[in-house]
Amino acid sequence: MRNPLVTILFFAGVVLACAVALTIIPGSQAQRPASQSPDTVNINTGEVLLDAVVRDKRGRLAGNLTAADFEISEDGVRQQITSLRLITTAVSNSTNISAGGGPNQQSSPAAQPEANDSGLIKSGRAGGEAPGISAIALVFDRLSPAARASAYKAALRYVDQSAGKEELFGVFLTDLSVVVLQPYTADRQLVKTGIEKAGEYSPSLYNSTNQEARDTRQALINSLNQYQNPAVAKDGLPNSTTALSLTAGGAMASLKLGMLERAEEDQRDQLGHATARGLLHIASSLGVLPGRKAVIFFSEGLILPSSVMQTFPAIIDTATRNNVSFYTVDAAGLRVESKNLETSKEIASRSELRMAILANSTDVDGPMTKGLERNEDLLRLNPDSGLGRLASETGGFLITDSNDLTGKLQKVDEELHSYYLLSYRLNNQNYDGHFRKIEVSTKRSGLDVQSRKGYFALKSTFVSPVLSYEAPALAVLENEPKANSFPFYTAGFSFPERERLGLVPIIADLPMSAFTFAVDQEKKIYHTDFSVIALLRDQSGQVVQKLSRQYRLSGPLDKLDDEKKGRVLFYREADLMPGRYLVQTVAYDAPTGRSSVRTGTIEVTASDEGKLRLSDVVILSRAEPANAADEKHRNPFLVGNLIVSPNPGEPIHRSLKEVPFFFTAYTSSATSSRPKLTIELRQQGHTLAQTPGELPTPVESGRIQYLAGLPLEKIPAGEYELRITVTDGATTVARSAYFTIVD
Repeated sequence: MRNPLVTILFFAGVVLACAVALTIIPGSQAQRPASQSPDTVNINTGEVLLDAVVRDKRGRLAGNLTAADFEISEDGVRQQITSLRLITTAVSNSTNISAGGGPNQQSSPAAQPEANDSGLIKSGRAGGEAPGISAIALVFDRLSPAARASAYKAALRYVDQSAGKEELFGVFLTDLSVVVLQPYTADRQLVKTGIEKAGEYSPSLYNSTNQEARDTRQALINSLNQYQNPAVAKDGLPNSTTALSLTAGGAMASLKLGMLERAEEDQRDQLGHATARGLLHIASSLGVLPGRKAVIFFSEGLILPSSVMQTFPAIIDTATRNNVSFYTVDAAGLRVESKNLETSKEIASRSELRMAILANSTDVDGPMTKGLERNEDLLRLNPDSGLGRLASETGGFLITDSNDLTGKLQKVDEELHSYYLLSYRLNNQNYDGHFRKIEVSTKRSGLDVQSRKGYFALKSTFVSPVLSYEAPALAVLENEPKANSFPFYTAGFSFPERERLGLVPIIADLPMSAFTFAVDQEKKIYHTDFSVIALLRDQSGQVVQKLSRQYRLSGPLDKLDDEKKGRVLFYREADLMPGRYLVQTVAYDAPTGRSSVRTGTIEVTASDEGKLRLSDVVILSRAEPANAADEKHRNPFLVGNLIVSPNPGEPIHRSLKEVPFFFTAYTSSATSSRPKLTIELRQQGHTLAQTPGELPTPVESGRIQYLAGLPLEKIPAGEYELRITVTDGATTVARSAYFTIVD
């Protein structure tokens, strides 16, 4: 006979598991364990270090400058230079010049400069060992066959010329993800093999639909012009059949045009994001190496739609913090057509269609610029646009309009081994996360300075690159007192899955009403711009993972009120070593700067796939049908055909009747016996009720998911602990979840 204290839980219309009814033992309310206070954030020294290459009008490197010859400004404000050093790693020497006792003061009499034949300075070593060039990343973008051959030939010659130098080389491809063809190594033969592998790779080429779209616009223009002057029948009356066919043809052309433009935008977004993320992470990976680093990027043009431009400040910031310069190479060489031709054709085509629409309509919806909203993106169709900006803002330069790439790369080699290393003391100590622009110049006329152009104003450094939308929110986490503009809940859970023993999903549940909804009355849509970021710190206070998501949502204006009543669930996964971690989560509303911070802890216990394991116990809030992505990803909250959503701490109202909860047990690979289950309700460390339960049969992987509900009928308001114990005879594991019941 079934235990009368056990009931069936119907959740979202689907029978999921048995609910547990417990006999209540009188006792006082339990106290939830106090959360751990956030650790102190490491603060930087208040100085910025950057390198600069200086050339004269003839392109020669200038090697006789002092600190008094330089000026540095940050966001237009003059900064105090604290040190200047000329690095000439080609001869493993450097000159150390101090600005502390006057701009022209030499740090050591032994450091008097001596010019060599090329105009560079050779000097005695002073002020310690200078950091040299330590690594060069050779990165190949998606290239056409002709450009690929040119790029690989130049890269092979460049590697041959560097045979006598000590720096490391790595070879990479930026496709839909970064492809590592050769990790960093000093073995030149391995590097050359990596370059040869790049020649065998078939990338995802960018096939523009712009020309087909222009042809379709022209068909639309012709249709509109014919409709304005319709064919005339013999009786002198308009031929309505002809006009109707023209209108129908115009409708089909309009539909086709929309599909072509959307396909073009989607392709540019996908490929642009993939390349930008790849370059960002290559620059980030170089941060572990000392000295100056470089990325030589062979491409035929960087795809930069507006959405991708948000990643640009992150690349510049990462390059500045990691001492990385980008040297970009237009591998297409000399082009027959003007690089601005594609831009001109697109703008003209869109303008002509807009004028034809205005001439044939008395009910014009929108301004004259409607249909030209992509102009900013169109201006970046010139291959030099993105490549030039990437190089100039990271202290490198662009090689373009040349079929002699090998010769041009010799100039890159010069700059990598001869440059000035400067530092300056910050005037602005307000670390607000905004991007600060740096400008380095010289007082001497006729000199050109190449240097990095800025960084995000943050006190700390992070294990992964800081994206532009993350920076202001991270500044909120670093500052005191912690912001609390609106309520939200967050939690982390341990799921020691097979082959992912350190899997930790991080959840944040937020009300949509907390964020700003901008309204576009003309288009009848709303949109948002907010972000959620979670930092995981180990017991030493170091950030071990940064998880984030930006929410730029939009929808029809008539759905705005319903959207404001909804909630958003932030979900990200971390992989952690055993230990106790501090979880700091911030929600940030970009239009207003309003934010809130929550702090909690997560403990990852040491696990062994050969022994019984148990996930954290999760109190649930709701469930919804799973999609294909959830099933493919093996989301740990996928139960049957449902995704269950955790309650990360929100009080539970008695009106819900039950407290749904969920956990996963993982059986030992050494035994086939089904573990036994015990469920306890506790308060202030005392057991109020206890009952055994029956676990389902494990699946092939040894995974057992258990979903049930705790009836609230006899449980008074208060704070409680739900404790789950599972044993297989050899191993016993227990986990607890804490929850609050309110009337």
